[in-house]
Amino acid sequence: MLLKTIIIGNGAAGLSAVRSFRKYDSASPITIISKEGGDAYSRVLLPYILRGKLPYDKLFLPYAKELRRLGVEYIEGEVLSLDEKAGIMSLTGEETLTYDNLLIASGSSALWPPVKGIEQPGIYHLWTRRDLDSLMEEFRTKKEVLIIGSGFVSLQAAWSARSIGLGVTLVEIADRLMPLVLDTRASAIMAEQMERFGVEVHTSTITEEIKKDGGRFFIKLKDKEPVKADFIIVGAGVGANIGFLKGSGVEYGRTIPVDSRMRTNISNIYAAGDAAAGPSAFGDEHVTHALWPTAVEMGAVAGANMAGKDIAYGGSLNMNVTQMFNVTVASMGKFNDADIDDSYTYDAEAGHGYCKLCYKNGFIVGICLVGTSEAVSLFGKLRPVIRKHLSVKCPPAKMDTFLNVRLFEK
Repeated sequence: MLLKTIIIGNGAAGLSAVRSFRKYDSASPITIISKEGGDAYSRVLLPYILRGKLPYDKLFLPYAKELRRLGVEYIEGEVLSLDEKAGIMSLTGEETLTYDNLLIASGSSALWPPVKGIEQPGIYHLWTRRDLDSLMEEFRTKKEVLIIGSGFVSLQAAWSARSIGLGVTLVEIADRLMPLVLDTRASAIMAEQMERFGVEVHTSTITEEIKKDGGRFFIKLKDKEPVKADFIIVGAGVGANIGFLKGSGVEYGRTIPVDSRMRTNISNIYAAGDAAAGPSAFGDEHVTHALWPTAVEMGAVAGANMAGKDIAYGGSLNMNVTQMFNVTVASMGKFNDADIDDSYTYDAEAGHGYCKLCYKNGFIVGICLVGTSEAVSLFGKLRPVIRKHLSVKCPPAKMDTFLNVRLFEK
């Protein structure tokens, strides 16, 4: 019996689900609905395109032809509402679609923080292709940028701007940079590195109001001198694109809770990627990791199960790796002091930079790095160790030894 499957979203989770579904079901009809429209692209490559590290055409994923080969119908439109009892959804243009299985892989959108005057021309996110197109013009014609927030996207934007000589000021409300990615010491090292490259860094700083006069922005900061800028980039978090679930029977909060099969509380409705909260590698029942690899993993599990398989997700493990300001910045698992029992630090040894290996109850649970690209090889070794809770030998005293050591026991 052929079942009609609809996937909302053509990002990492949705495309991964299509591939997985077709491994087990080559005949049932699949429809992808894309709110943004156009060819699928990699959101994680936006900063690299912005600073000229990659040509623009490398932004796009080679999936458009593959979707046609896999027999996928592609619809550009926005889902407005969902009737889960009737298996019907409403789209823009008064179009309605029926489904037997539904995957919500609608992703997330960048948020505006509660700052007076923040939503006006000349203030951008770096989250979509449209954002990229706008910022490329600003980078070409302007001289000074203010960046609000200090997550990966914000710091990549700062690095892109400095790489072409723009003046950069960065404002973060928390007491350190990248609070969700780096521990206190690593954040301080990163701030010093950015300042060496000419970025003016302000932590523990509240942006109160943004005004524009004569084509320039004047930004009022609490208890600090105001800042001037030609344009502004905001990286203050994201929110799931799930407003269309209002009034439906699908349970949701900030994201949609799913079980290990990616099912929601409705048996034929699944969710994956930024819109979903699923099990973690540490045993948490519902955690959202808005990361590309997590979206790919969750989408693959959802696609297989929608095709009739019974595959459980092993749990997401947060992992971030990037290079900027001439250092590699990376973290995985748990690395803040409140979440660990002990740690072992390799600090600037043999030129590798700062690296902290973290333990809890005798198991390695995380790692944090501001250092060299060679040291990132640890992450590949440790990922299965953390996910499978394998026993480990005591880490060697020298990082050069650790980079080549056999980490886990059979």
